Amino acid sequence: MPGARRHAEVPSGHAEVLKVLSGAERATDTRDLFVRSSAGLRRIVPFDSAVWAATDPETGLITAPMLVENLGSGEGCAAYWESELLEENVLPFRDLARAAVPAAGLRAATDDLPARSARFRRLLAGQGVDDELRAVLRAGDRPWAVVSLFRTRGGAPFGPAETALLAGLSGPLAARLRRFARPSASGGTTGAHAPGLVLFAPSGEPTSVNEEARQHLSQLPEGPSVPSRLGLRLPIWVVATALRARAIARGLDRAGGARTRIRTVDGRWLACHASCLSGPAGRPGPVALVIEPVAAADRAVLIAEAYGLTPRELEVTRLVTRGLPTAEIAATLFISPHTVRDHLKAVFGKTEVSSRGELVARLFAEHHRPV
Repeated sequence: MPGARRHAEVPSGHAEVLKVLSGAERATDTRDLFVRSSAGLRRIVPFDSAVWAATDPETGLITAPMLVENLGSGEGCAAYWESELLEENVLPFRDLARAAVPAAGLRAATDDLPARSARFRRLLAGQGVDDELRAVLRAGDRPWAVVSLFRTRGGAPFGPAETALLAGLSGPLAARLRRFARPSASGGTTGAHAPGLVLFAPSGEPTSVNEEARQHLSQLPEGPSVPSRLGLRLPIWVVATALRARAIARGLDRAGGARTRIRTVDGRWLACHASCLSGPAGRPGPVALVIEPVAAADRAVLIAEAYGLTPRELEVTRLVTRGLPTAEIAATLFISPHTVRDHLKAVFGKTEVSSRGELVARLFAEHHRPV
């Protein structure tokens, strides 16, 4: 890993913070935002390596794309997420997503005893990592990405000012990220429409796959992946979804379902969801993972969130897409028709439409801005 400047605290760098945000505004897609933000952040919060990963805003599970800087192979990446999802760890992302401050340093959280974390004992220490600063990039209560910054041995731990700076970037960066889920005029090719199926043994080893799954997997963007005896490499986002299913079955995770939505290379959405089956005598059985096109209603909700609608505006929008008139929406939500019209005016402004028909057309658009 390359060396980095060492500071226990952030230097006074208001202009540098503005450069990070300016770079994010100029980003053309999610991966470009990660690249620009990481380069800008390194100048004010020095680090040796980093992981940036988009997340599904509904479940917090990682999705495409992911940026890994100066770290190991896909197998190491898989081990990192296996520890994150299946082991008792300090500062899991699911806790940071709900925390008052969405960023924290490992040494600060463990009173300078990072070995209290299974992730550190199993992985980070062996890679020469001395401290990890991680954050959830969230807009409101929705996580749109996670980031981990690492310092190798010989440097100072991440300080409180550095943690506060990264936490302060959480909202602005997430707001930019969610805009990349908005519809665009670009089209995509049609791929497999039937559900794909991948089965994993209780140990986590993939054991079988159907042809539809192979077709769907071929449409996913490049990123960290792990080899399998099935003759294909499985993207880390698919592996993590299966790991979440195992975590839920073991009672280790109740923060979200084993489900993530992944954008294909041509900008379409696929849903990847998994569940742990039961074996004989109630013993843990295989994990069944399904990959299929995202349903229109689900896609509409995701796009609505990408426009920054409030929870109430989202409720009104859902009822509009069902064809309900203003009076019925008001009765359903126990608000006045005047309030419904106010919410619709706000929704129209955010989504840049002027009628209910245009709103429905925008939310149910087939193609999306690629990541």
